[in-house]
Amino acid sequence: MMRVGFFGDGRWAHRTLEKIEDDPEIQTAFVVARHPTPDSILHAYAEERALSFFTPANVNDPSFLNKIREHEPDINVSVSYDQILGSDALSLAPKGFINCHAGELPFYRGRNVLNWALINGEDRFGVTVHYIDEDIDTGDIVAQQFAAITPEDDYRSLLDKAVELCASSVLEALEDIQQDGVSSVPQSEIHPVGFYCSRRREGDEWIDWSWSSERIHNLIRAITPPGPGARTLLDGEPTIILQSKKIPQAPGYIDRPGTVVGRQEGSVTVKTGDTTLQITGIADWDGEIINSRTPDCPIGTTFGVNLRHEVDRLSKKVEELERRLSDLESE
Repeated sequence: MMRVGFFGDGRWAHRTLEKIEDDPEIQTAFVVARHPTPDSILHAYAEERALSFFTPANVNDPSFLNKIREHEPDINVSVSYDQILGSDALSLAPKGFINCHAGELPFYRGRNVLNWALINGEDRFGVTVHYIDEDIDTGDIVAQQFAAITPEDDYRSLLDKAVELCASSVLEALEDIQQDGVSSVPQSEIHPVGFYCSRRREGDEWIDWSWSSERIHNLIRAITPPGPGARTLLDGEPTIILQSKKIPQAPGYIDRPGTVVGRQEGSVTVKTGDTTLQITGIADWDGEIINSRTPDCPIGTTFGVNLRHEVDRLSKKVEELERRLSDLESE
């Protein structure tokens, strides 16, 4: 029987624990959740099985590590745990410490990797179980599974696929490690460099309609809810673009990006930087999605901002304010 110390959070962790439960030769030794808002489902899981449940403010604190040692785990597992583990934490169990990462290592290290895979137009994504070392997402690979990214996929559907892949990959890795059948692969053998993805930040969600149709379409599906949603302006109001469709054989030509150039039942056609894109779902927004609806904009309507027009408009306002100030000073 192999004893597993489990560190995790969220649906990824829930599904992985369900998979671990299926193997009679693997036993959960304890559960560690995020601090200060521990996962209630993980807490209930631990209580039902009379397991110790920890939420350390500092996972590397020596007093916490001593508590973990008392449970004598054979191996520790991280699934969506949020603290960086130091060398003492990594050496707690004789068979090491493994992590499930929702990216095809050594590519797509870092943050928000499912979003970036869609934005980059990939036709597949990977989930990787690797040994944790003292760098970020660089440890030797224990197990790796892949799934196709179809034209119909968006962020929500990719999340669903990735949660299942993570759970099955962790179980595969644990079974191989238990049977001493694992043959870990250094990431440098796959690629000498790989790459990191940055965490997406507020402001990244805005559409630049001078981009290509492909790039805009990929952004829209990459951050659709439960992501923040791709945003633009419509009649001066912030609007979320929920869904789009690429138009087969749409010709390339020069026109004003962001302009509605066609209307169909349930959608509008918008000019992009190269061709055109069909917009099939939008939502009004005032800090959150409040009203999803079918786009019904007149031809000639403009999505986004005409930067040259805005600069000219603001310049005129500044000139008018300067004139008024000058008049006041001369009185």
